[in-house]
Amino acid sequence: MRFRVKPLELRVAAGFAGRAGARRRKMTGSNPLKRIRLGRTALEVTRLGLGTAPLGGLFMPVSEERFTATVERAWELGLRLFDTAPLYGKGTAETRLGAALAGRPRNEYVLSTKVGRLLRPDAPPDPETLRGLWHDAPALNPSFDFSEEGVLRSFSESLERLGLDRIDIALIHDPDDHDEQALAGAYPALERLRSEGVIGAVGVGANHVDVLCRFARETDVDCFLVAGRYTLLDHVALQQLLPLCVDRGIAVIAGGVYNSGILANPQAGATFNYEPASHELVERALRLQSACERHGVPLSAAAIQFPLAHPAVAAVVTGAARWRSSRKTSGTHVFLCRPTCGRSCRRKG
Repeated sequence: MRFRVKPLELRVAAGFAGRAGARRRKMTGSNPLKRIRLGRTALEVTRLGLGTAPLGGLFMPVSEERFTATVERAWELGLRLFDTAPLYGKGTAETRLGAALAGRPRNEYVLSTKVGRLLRPDAPPDPETLRGLWHDAPALNPSFDFSEEGVLRSFSESLERLGLDRIDIALIHDPDDHDEQALAGAYPALERLRSEGVIGAVGVGANHVDVLCRFARETDVDCFLVAGRYTLLDHVALQQLLPLCVDRGIAVIAGGVYNSGILANPQAGATFNYEPASHELVERALRLQSACERHGVPLSAAAIQFPLAHPAVAAVVTGAARWRSSRKTSGTHVFLCRPTCGRSCRRKG
């Protein structure tokens, strides 16, 4: 008798969708509302967090009212991890997130933002600006600066936009082509802020694993925000980065779990890593969706749960324009509705 082995992503999706997967999620503690310690730090984060790139006007305009309503709904559902950056909406996301969280107990949530870009009206337009990725953004252009002085200035400006006196997690943002300057300037600056208690954790946020592996080996970072490199469709981080993080006690926050849209709504014209997805990738995503539907679970739910099973991954952050929740006797399942999805993600069956 010949046996056919399913591809990894199909076996994983089916495993997390079925009853055995529910037991596995319970054992691994991947309830999205559960709080978990962030690596070696004193910070505790919910396993699911809200990212604010889409709310900052990525691909489509988002009103301040919708921004505030989304943050409020996430809070009502029990999420206490919020991620932002100066780049998102060119400062808009930080400003609106600070306003939306104002008045809430500061010790009840964890906020991360990023350094490495300064927003300046006289800086030359970057490729993202030229492509029109950010809608309704102010007339500012991001300029890379990973020097110690530039990072401290970026940090100070983020505090002002957020209306806060401290930040829980400071991430060096996209240092891929600037790793030498980031290692010599940005990291020592954040390490000093950590020692002074101004920030609770130092990390790096990037789309490529090579630069993250270098920081893991050469610095004492607390965490990484790994964007799109450990998903149902992309397992690049599994080869070297995640084992390295386990060995060194570095917590991973997984971002981009939908690979920019294809795992939220797989169809012709979907995007993978912000580019049009190939026919092969769409077909793979559709097979994943079919596997999940057989168990009555949205593909988007499996995409969120998948990274949380790895011991290196503390949390998942993902963007949303609208939140829905489905409460069953077996527990609470929180699903997201992406702006690019075109319809609400909902439980089938």
